[in-house]
Amino acid sequence: MTASVAGAPFWATPGLAPLLAALNGGGEEARVVGGAVRNSLLGLPVTDVDIATTAVPQEVAARASRAGLKAVPTGIEHGTVTVVSGHHGYEVTTLREDVETDGRRAVVRFGRSWEHDAERRDFTLNALYAAADGTVLDLVGGLADLEARKVRFIGSPEARIREDYLRILRLFRFHAAYGAGAVDGAAFSGAVRLRQGLLSLSHERVRAELLKLLLAPGAAATLATMSDAGLIQPLIGGIADARAFARLVEIEAQWRAQGRNVPPDAIRRLAALALRVSDDADRLRGKLRLSNAEARRLALMAGPVPEVGDDAAAQAFIYRTGADAARDRALLAAARGRAGMERIGRLATYWTVPRPPFSADDLMALGLKPGRALGTALRRAEVAWIDAGFPGDRARIDALLRASIDTEGGPV
Repeated sequence: MTASVAGAPFWATPGLAPLLAALNGGGEEARVVGGAVRNSLLGLPVTDVDIATTAVPQEVAARASRAGLKAVPTGIEHGTVTVVSGHHGYEVTTLREDVETDGRRAVVRFGRSWEHDAERRDFTLNALYAAADGTVLDLVGGLADLEARKVRFIGSPEARIREDYLRILRLFRFHAAYGAGAVDGAAFSGAVRLRQGLLSLSHERVRAELLKLLLAPGAAATLATMSDAGLIQPLIGGIADARAFARLVEIEAQWRAQGRNVPPDAIRRLAALALRVSDDADRLRGKLRLSNAEARRLALMAGPVPEVGDDAAAQAFIYRTGADAARDRALLAAARGRAGMERIGRLATYWTVPRPPFSADDLMALGLKPGRALGTALRRAEVAWIDAGFPGDRARIDALLRASIDTEGGPV
């Protein structure tokens, strides 16, 4: 098959044309590789433009310097130099061959063979190269697989996985993002047979891949497949609820269609998959090296959702919980079968959470002095204000404040 990405939007990325001009010629060749080519052929947005070249890193740096560009040796032991052109950073990597791998990292040597460079990559749809004129070079059948929406390993799936066990997760992440139908049979079998290799990976690498997978368009079906094969449970240290995850994705889409602000969110989706009680947040933080803020957010999502038969009850819950946390809890409750959560979702989006229209100064003006009684009265006044439906008129507020003092036994 033949293809071209001439005219694709990524060619207009600032600094790309001058960089390719500097790298091409004089016996060397450079091509755009990987995601930019793949996504352009699929009509999807391109976020990064990576470049493969026959030139060794020292030659890349020298050519960049002569062209007035800045070269930074960000991964020079693996042949990668980041070149800043047009205020944009490009990863430029010398063609490589693997010399030695241990399932987590590889020792490489530089080469000049596009075939050998393609053969060491993971999936056929990631081994597509585009010359400066847009012509696509396909050496491993990536174009046919892209047309069929098949994510297929290059060569032996087990050989590719043993080179880096993270490729098991990448298989499912790329299938969820670009695949159609069932996961490639040979790739799936290899992933299941070698799944113990996932336990050798760093928590940070697993976290990065898993959170990307949770946001992919086909995540629900893919996670169900992974869960059935026992591929998710070791990563999260518990039981995976693929059904709740799938329902959450559906509800998020429904609420967005109704105008509610619920973009896909990796931490919320992780909660649907793996969170039941607040203690699960600590487990997930350890298994996935989540940040403290992410773990705190998970713990908040594990909190209860009361019955909310009217807007007043929903508003009281949102006020006490916070709009974001209330919306997250409502979404998770709905994903697990709770009815009536739409009211919370609607109000968490459209209702402006008020601030109490009174302070300790108002209570002191009525005779209370600083101290424990003042704090207790202020809390009682806030509870009464919430229960009254957040009134804003001064007379009603003054009555609530006086009642909070009377409850305390009068001014002190």
